[in-house]
Amino acid sequence: MFTILLIAGLGVVLAVAVGLAFRFRQEVADRDGEDLQGRFGPEYDRTLARRRGDVRTTRRELRVRLKRYAQLQVLPLDRAAREHYLARWTALEEDFSTDPGRALDAAEVLLTQLAAERGYPAQAPFEDLAAALSVHHARRVHGYRRVHEAARAAHDDHRVTEDARAALLSAGALFDSLLTARASVSTAPARRAAGAVRPRIS
Repeated sequence: MFTILLIAGLGVVLAVAVGLAFRFRQEVADRDGEDLQGRFGPEYDRTLARRRGDVRTTRRELRVRLKRYAQLQVLPLDRAAREHYLARWTALEEDFSTDPGRALDAAEVLLTQLAAERGYPAQAPFEDLAAALSVHHARRVHGYRRVHEAARAAHDDHRVTEDARAALLSAGALFDSLLTARASVSTAPARRAAGAVRPRIS
């Protein structure tokens, strides 16, 4: 009789322990998901939509990005380089009203070059660079994707559409973020972002 009670008691203890372990793992997973959602913001939602609502796959993909790119060292950008990029961006904005396709192409090229100079993977395929940018500029990286898509659409329709204008504005937000990002290289002297604020297209 005692043996039966002992086995039954151990079974209850084991069942409770398994239940608590499952609950703990679930709470950790929920916190992890909330952390990823908070960190990536709109990028989390975009990835979730692309994964057709598969939360587990979305979280796994974003964790892989973090592991791969979170330790990426943001390289310094000196004043001359910053002014050079700013002048090029201003020129393409001025081009936009007469040739939106060319301006959008130039914006994508400029963002890619600036990202490479700041330490992001040079010569990376578009999606790889977008993934790297999403780790450090999660709330701005959609500008890179939008300008990429809008450039292709603008070559078919040479009118200045609101979508094209919105894409360039979104790209401009990422440009500003890349231009003024603080360098993370330990040997780099501390630099303050240039005080000039670039003009916005109207």
